[in-house]
Amino acid sequence: MQLRYNYRAYPDATQRRALASAFGCARVVWNDCLRDRKQAHAAGLPYVKSADLSRLRITQAKRTEERAWLADVSAVVLQQSLRDLDTAYKNFFDSILGKRQGRKAGPPRYKSKKDIRQSIRLNTNAFSLKENGTVYVAKVGNLKVKWSRRLPAAPTSLTVTKDSSGRYFLSFVVDTEPDTLPEVDAEAGIDLGLSAFAVLSNGRKIDSPRFLRRAVSAV
Repeated sequence: MQLRYNYRAYPDATQRRALASAFGCARVVWNDCLRDRKQAHAAGLPYVKSADLSRLRITQAKRTEERAWLADVSAVVLQQSLRDLDTAYKNFFDSILGKRQGRKAGPPRYKSKKDIRQSIRLNTNAFSLKENGTVYVAKVGNLKVKWSRRLPAAPTSLTVTKDSSGRYFLSFVVDTEPDTLPEVDAEAGIDLGLSAFAVLSNGRKIDSPRFLRRAVSAV
């Protein structure tokens, strides 16, 4: 089971500029790849594969004058942006086919630097927790973090987010074992009643929680 833990981060001025660059590069890769797929669809061409987009919009783009600044941020940030686009497409297709439960997902949309939420996502190759309590993010540095609680296990991914108020947050995903109920030696049936709240099949009676009745009458 995966759990998410969120913490406030406090990057300094240099780190904020590095994060702004990372947010922008991830957004550009997303938009470039999304545009390629939209144009291919409009032209009746096959769905553009991720490997082709990675080669064209990341590896080759870094060698061009127009996109040379993509090399200033971690390659993990760029690749993860493409993976997130793939996930967005999968959720959209699954919704159309009825394979997705819950709210239907719409098609991926272009991102804007004016969006109220800017974020990047990293795997364990691009971040690490330090003994001094900071979190190292590749090509950003060691971020100060306000630890409100301990992580129960080593995180498998990290999302760095800047909200509309200019605050920064770190969101860790942790894999944990699902909680299980303790084993018991006996089983008992339960009969709900009026004079007693419940009577177990072994004869034990559980009194009615009269404090609830008093609370209701006091309202």
